[in-house]
Amino acid sequence: MNRPIGYITNPLVRHSAERDPEALAKAAQDPRTAMVILAGDLPILQAGEPGTSLLSASVLNRIPGHQEQVFLGTLGDRPVLATLAAPEATELFQDDPAFAVVDLRSIAVRGLVPEDELGMLAMAKSLLDWHRRHRFCANCGAPTSLAQAGFRRDCAACGAQHFPRTDPVVIMLITRGDKCLMGRQPRFVEKMYSCLAGFLEPGETIEDAVRRETFEEAGIRVGAVRYMTSQPWPFPSNIMIGCIGEALTDEIAFDGEELEDARWFTKDDVRRMLDGSHEHYAAPSPIAIANRLIREWVKE
Repeated sequence: MNRPIGYITNPLVRHSAERDPEALAKAAQDPRTAMVILAGDLPILQAGEPGTSLLSASVLNRIPGHQEQVFLGTLGDRPVLATLAAPEATELFQDDPAFAVVDLRSIAVRGLVPEDELGMLAMAKSLLDWHRRHRFCANCGAPTSLAQAGFRRDCAACGAQHFPRTDPVVIMLITRGDKCLMGRQPRFVEKMYSCLAGFLEPGETIEDAVRRETFEEAGIRVGAVRYMTSQPWPFPSNIMIGCIGEALTDEIAFDGEELEDARWFTKDDVRRMLDGSHEHYAAPSPIAIANRLIREWVKE
């Protein structure tokens, strides 16, 4: 099944160009407001087939307090807020059949909410995680406070302004003729191989990051690199930059620390990995950009 990449669809109007500093307070008082609630890292869903992450604001009455709140944007004329609750808040919903508490990766894999909501959940998780990690000023160490409806934190002590960040990651399918290079990390599910990936470093182009990471992880030299597609990856807040690279060498060399194996796969191998019929190897999840990269390569 050729499912869409996870987290890429977000129908919210963000209002970033004209973001009202009072939007958060206004939305909190609006009875139409939809609430996305995370207890620590875990979204709280209204159960159903599919369920939804867009909850009534009245659900907050079940939670004794919340740590942060962010104005995400609007759906039509309906404001949407993201709320961070303490991890212990999951206990308030676990025995209620009207709700489900599920990690964001499983929500995408199992299709527990409409696809349009996955991008909103990714946005909420990334922003709330950033607020949780940036309560103190990186410039002077003083406490910071939420500003600009949740899209900034301000330091009253030194005047510094801090903005949410997204970390770029290159993820690449390296090809050489009718074969492609994939690797396996120890944490992967049984039999699964995937594209190589790594963080983009300061002062580095996307193309050079693809070449460097591929050589560091597998000892393969890469020539031409072309961009394919991208994916928000809210673990905690990355943007996956999908590329295809052309290998200049064949001999694989890896150190066994980051990868436990790396090998070349033929297009026939990959087709059988994608349809689940391969005896020894499996493809990455359909929600992952790696699946899209290898699927598009097989079509070429």
